[in-house]
Amino acid sequence: MDCLNARAAELIPWMIEQGLHSSGRQELLNTFCEKLVELGLPLWRFHLAQRAFHPKFGGIGYNWTRSDGISHEHYERRETPRDAWLRSPFYMMLEQNLPDFRSDLTGESLARFPLLVELKGRGATDYFALTQRFTHDDIPIDPNEPAEGILASWSSDRPTGFSQEDTDLIRAVFPVLGLALKSMSNRQMASDLLQVYLGRDPGRRVLSGEFQRGSSTEIDAVIGLFDLKGFTGLAGQLPGPELIEMLNDYFGIAVAATQAHGGNILKFLGDGMLVMFNLGSIEQDAQAALAAAADLCRDISARNEERRALGLPVTDWTLALHAGHILYGNIGAENRLDFTVIGPTVNQTARIAGMHRSVGQNLIFSEVVRQAVSGKDHDMVSLGRYMLRGVNEPIELFTIYRPDGAMSALAPYAEEAAE
Repeated sequence: MDCLNARAAELIPWMIEQGLHSSGRQELLNTFCEKLVELGLPLWRFHLAQRAFHPKFGGIGYNWTRSDGISHEHYERRETPRDAWLRSPFYMMLEQNLPDFRSDLTGESLARFPLLVELKGRGATDYFALTQRFTHDDIPIDPNEPAEGILASWSSDRPTGFSQEDTDLIRAVFPVLGLALKSMSNRQMASDLLQVYLGRDPGRRVLSGEFQRGSSTEIDAVIGLFDLKGFTGLAGQLPGPELIEMLNDYFGIAVAATQAHGGNILKFLGDGMLVMFNLGSIEQDAQAALAAAADLCRDISARNEERRALGLPVTDWTLALHAGHILYGNIGAENRLDFTVIGPTVNQTARIAGMHRSVGQNLIFSEVVRQAVSGKDHDMVSLGRYMLRGVNEPIELFTIYRPDGAMSALAPYAEEAAE
């Protein structure tokens, strides 16, 4: 017991310090395993899984071996769980609400768990696993959507496996490891969720402390309004699940095109979205916005061909771009804020978006955007000068002409506009 206390007393203060100040979970776990080996634990392999609060990934796993160090992987959410998960010790522990599990890699456990067969084949002699929940409630654990917490396993290749003192040491330090990981993961979860729901840049700003009502920054940027054409009619024809699937399909393309060129998704507006390009100069912003528009046109056209081949409903899109000064910050009530953009530039972008039907084009942008790109890599076509509601002077609007048809003045709106 004295040996256990000495080893735990050496490791626990370091773990607490890492929980308060460490730069990341992977670094913590790598050094944690190395320190266990230094303290005499016959550790050959360590594995830890933790739930992730992310729309795409259900969890993250870390794997350490004495020879290769540490690596990690994200577990994508799946409608049907992987067979390897359903036949794992971790799944069994969650399903039966077991706090621990141990196997000497013989007998029944080998027949039940393919993972243990693999570990034995690689030289393992002992397997010890623990669970640590971060919440205490009466809700039953769903092994496919576990409660917040961690699951970890330690494997040894020593002929006699882990001693009683070894497993006692693991049990003594595991809750502290859980506390350190919870401290780190809470900030990561907050960062992930804020970026998912607010956007990459607004999420980063809010997490860094920009959440006071009225706080704002004046910046120059390109503002874009993306919209799906004819979606209101489709909403009245399609069942709800099909409508959501379709909306997510097109939004996925639009978000990918925007973010690939450094843009930020500020908010979704029904069947549209408000985007911003703020890369450092109006010239960079305009180039990025038009490059994103070109990708958008190409990718939605390709996806529409795929959807038609599958017998799925299709729709078209519009995008309006304008540039200028905007106020970027927190607006709302004391207990309900929105990190958004306001100002004449935003209002004028909305007015420009209302001109798609009149000019017969998917993509339209203002003369401010045209002047910023100076014609580089784009064959720009004037659509004329227009008076927009609430704007004192007429604004000249433009689109892109591409002879290859990827984006041209003869956009799908032209036929409708002529009716």
